[in-house]
Amino acid sequence: MDYHKDRFHDFSLMAYEDDKLVALLPLNRVDGQERVTSHAGLTYGGFVVPRGVRALKTIEYLYHTLKYLFEQGITELYYKQLPSFYNEIPSEEIDYAMFLLEAELYRVDIASTINLRHKLKYQERRNRSIKKALGNNIEVKGDNDFAEFWTSILTPNLLSRFGVLPVHSLEEISFLAANNPEIRQYNAYLDGKILAGTTIFETSTTAHAQYISASEEGRANGALDFLFDKLITEYYSHKDFFDFGIVNEDQGKKVNGGLLDWKEGFGGRSYAHRFFKVNTANCHMLKSALPV
Repeated sequence: MDYHKDRFHDFSLMAYEDDKLVALLPLNRVDGQERVTSHAGLTYGGFVVPRGVRALKTIEYLYHTLKYLFEQGITELYYKQLPSFYNEIPSEEIDYAMFLLEAELYRVDIASTINLRHKLKYQERRNRSIKKALGNNIEVKGDNDFAEFWTSILTPNLLSRFGVLPVHSLEEISFLAANNPEIRQYNAYLDGKILAGTTIFETSTTAHAQYISASEEGRANGALDFLFDKLITEYYSHKDFFDFGIVNEDQGKKVNGGLLDWKEGFGGRSYAHRFFKVNTANCHMLKSALPV
């Protein structure tokens, strides 16, 4: 997280029991307000605990975390829950704790995700597009050279369509990939010319597409569909899930129908990303629910 530490007032917490680190909660403080939020510099937020920790102990850690925040004069925690398919084992006790805390569910995004152990058939349009790419001799390559995709495809598309730049600059994504081999770039080419690409963040369970973009030519000749078919059926077929990312706009209140249709065309189905607002003064509600 250090690469963008100048952008956020970090307030990340570590919980210890008998001098042993038992939980982490990445946070940043919202300047001028008495609240903290799941770290805005991370795609996903939420409590991090060892895999052997049981439900009531996790809730106890959350209780002490909220109690500490309250004692520090912080009245609200804006909590971004980790989508369940990223967990290696079932771990939804925090969702239960949010019920006990009477937390407000203030935002929900949906991510279109393929369960690779129970795949659905592709939409026929996707199959036709993939066949077209095969006929056009499209080639897919994976490497850690992000410059071509960033400068030729991603940045021009975002600027022309939305007037924005990628969340990560070329320098930042290159730095992250150099320090995290789980980040890789995959591109589709025709006669050496880049037509489409995506940036994959890999976890133990999931391949997550962080950026997806193609030129008009790349969409027209099936390069983007061919690229994702390769990722789903070959490069990441050993994973449990392939996550296309969210399809929402306006803080979850709108769905990009075209984008959702494209992702569902590969067999993607929806998982919820939940965002909660917690009154830290309600921490006692967790204490009363725990066994004596």
